[in-house]
Order: sequence, then C-alpha cells, then structure tokens
Amino acid sequence: MYAQLVQQLPEGNDWLYEVKFDGYRCLAGRDTAGVTLWSRRGNDFTAQFPNIAKACEQLLPRTLIDGEIVAIDGNGRISFNLLQHHRSQAQALLFYAFDVLIHRGINLINEPLSKRREVLSDIMKPLTRKASAVSLSESIDATPAELVSVVKEFGFEGVIAKRKASCYEPGKRSGAWLKYKINKSQEFVIGGFTPGTPLDALIVGYYDGDELIYAAKVRNGFVPALRREVWQKLKRLETPLCPFANLPEKKRTQFSLTREEMKNCIWLKPELVAQIEFAEWTPDGHLRHSKFVALRDDKDPRDVVREA
Repeated sequence: MYAQLVQQLPEGNDWLYEVKFDGYRCLAGRDTAGVTLWSRRGNDFTAQFPNIAKACEQLLPRTLIDGEIVAIDGNGRISFNLLQHHRSQAQALLFYAFDVLIHRGINLINEPLSKRREVLSDIMKPLTRKASAVSLSESIDATPAELVSVVKEFGFEGVIAKRKASCYEPGKRSGAWLKYKINKSQEFVIGGFTPGTPLDALIVGYYDGDELIYAAKVRNGFVPALRREVWQKLKRLETPLCPFANLPEKKRTQFSLTREEMKNCIWLKPELVAQIEFAEWTPDGHLRHSKFVALRDDKDPRDVVREA
C-alpha cells in the first residue's frame, strides 16, 4: 500500500500519525521454511540484510509485516546514502515495522488499521526485546503542526498520516495513507539549463572561493506558467562558456554531468539565484530529490555557498 503526497496534513481523531522514514520499503515474512524479505518491487532482500532477516526469525510462523529498512549514521540520524551506497559505514541497519498483513495465517488486510496496529504492537513486544535490528514504528499523539516541527528538528524525511478505519489496499494510493515531505533548502546559483518546453532542468551550483561548483540538475517544482516565466529571465543570460569549475564529471550517475551530457546544456552567466529544496547531499556532492521553489532576487550570487 502506498501513500499519496499532500501539501497539508489532515487533522482530527480519524487519523494516526507516524514518522516518514527515508529508506527501503520492505515486507518481512516468516513461514515454516524461514524468513524472506521483499522490496516494494518484489525483489528478494533477504541476503542483503542478514541481520534483519535473523531478527525476524522471532516472528510467529505464517506472519507477514510491512515496514522500512533504514541506515543510521555516526550521528544517530537516518541516511539514505549510507543505505544505498555505504552500508558497511552505517552505525546500524534497522527495520521499522508499521503494519501487519497476515498473523498466524489469518489475513488482516480487510481489518481496520486501528486493529492491525493493536496486533502489530503485540507481535513486536517480544521481538523488540530480543532483536535490536527490528523496532515498531510508533504512532505519535500530536497535532500536525507539532509533528512537522519535531520532524524538522530531528531531520526526518516527513510525516505519514493514516486513516484509522482504513483497510490495507496493496499496490494502491487510495488516499487512506498520506505523506507530507520535509526537505532541506538553500539558495543555489543558476549556471545553465537543459532545453525543453521551454526548459527541462536548471543546472545549479554554489561558490567555493572564486569557483562555481556544480551541484544538481533540478527538474521538479515547475508548473507550465512558472517554467515559462523562469525561462524568460534565463535566456537573456546565455553565454558560450560553462561557468562551473568542476565540469565535466568523469563518472556517469543520475546526478552527474559528463562531457557528452554537457552538449545538451545551455550555459548562463551566473547572475540568478534560486531557492532549492532537497532531501540530502550525496557523498559525491550532488543534491538528491531536488525541487525548485523560487527565484531569489535578494541574494548576491557570490554569497551563495554550500550550507551544512
């Protein structure tokens, strides 16, 4: 079951709230043959996360739970980059369970969430005591405003709101589960763009001394009218020279700009500043899940540096 993205969290006693973890969605099941972990695409995770699989051996046979695998960094915070690229450097790999679909062979997906959570809580009590790699994703008794404040303070990805009376709908975004994401944000200098209708992505960076350093291709956050408005301001700044000191990049990733990819770029004089939201910095200095928010005419491009 999937959550639907919203711009505002619902309020009221009909809703249950949880922290949104930035990790890998995972189903954990135990039958008479043992434990299996599956990704949201149905791939087998069992060999990749042996400690979590071992901990789930405490589940009763014919039980299936839903949750999220996360990596904890040296500061005790969740890091998707560690989970994806550097698991050996993680302080811990944990599984947070937030739902149960089958318990002792009994199918629970048509039961209300409130009942499923009661069953899950009972399941997790002995499991948590015996296995530190598995924990219950606790529901939080607070207002949405209080939740957002706490989530921002502790650096979580967002908040999930779930309707207490809802059944479990595999593969659907019915609106019974809602997600509100909280991203990091700072200013970046616009040094180019890739053409589209009329633009596809902004190419942004920050100053390190006198050098403009490339950080991201930003595609999200535009509606058609805004896209045209931004493009009108960009096209007057076109220049044949790439302003970024660290381009081209040699290694091709979803975030990088190689020499071949740069052939499609239109470069700009670095005179405009944009506010960009993002999930986190990748280890190689790029932005993950970046989103355009607005142009900032109150910022001097030369004052834009990488923030912690």
